[in-house]
Amino acid sequence: CRLARHIDLDLGPWHDRVVLGTTDTEVNDVSLEPRPLNEEIDFLLTHAARYLIRRPTRADVLSAFAGLRPLVRQDDGGDTSSISREHAILISGSGLVTITGGKWTIYRKMGEDTVNQAAAVAGLEERPSPTTGLRLHGWQAGGAETAPWDVYGADAAMVRKLVAENPAWDEPLHPNLPYRACEVVWAVRNEWARTLDDVLARRTRALFLDTRASMSIAPLVAELMARELGRDAAWQQAQVAGYCDLAKGYLPLYSS
Repeated sequence: CRLARHIDLDLGPWHDRVVLGTTDTEVNDVSLEPRPLNEEIDFLLTHAARYLIRRPTRADVLSAFAGLRPLVRQDDGGDTSSISREHAILISGSGLVTITGGKWTIYRKMGEDTVNQAAAVAGLEERPSPTTGLRLHGWQAGGAETAPWDVYGADAAMVRKLVAENPAWDEPLHPNLPYRACEVVWAVRNEWARTLDDVLARRTRALFLDTRASMSIAPLVAELMARELGRDAAWQQAQVAGYCDLAKGYLPLYSS
């Protein structure tokens, strides 16, 4: 397996932003929080300037984030950009089934292939996989009016009910972000959010849409969470400090 770094840059306000990326740089070490390299940021800005009306600068970047992609090793020794993003399934002599490579957009196919192989190894009865027609949580028929919580799908009506419980929760958390206080409460009560980065990076995408805005609302979000979880002021302070330390790595002027 080989690892390739990829980064994206978020430019502009949340409702009209541009995402630039990705790069492809081979790396040898695994990091829980991979950081964009300055040269990668410069590379994307330079090439974006060839297509945008106005040349973007680092001051336009709202968030810069990186990830590591596992790639199936090839024997020809080519660079990572030439390696297929397809997945591979390996079966050891002991019957251990391992899947490697692949990408998020084909997770259903990856799951189907892995389960089929595991079933064959275990000698289970062969049966068709239902994953192709399996509906995700929140699925709903038609185009039901759920704004401004369309992303919640069938759960939108329940998110809306939180506003009736406390009208103050209908207030936007920040003018540059599309999130409201009720979504924080929903994340804690129904999506097992337990830390500040659970809410700001995983239940919402605030960290990636506008890093500075997400840092500015961190105290408010921590306060909302503390009330729901029964946490004290010390917990809130620790959460804010830890989150802001994490978020600094997503700022475009970050130097590795």
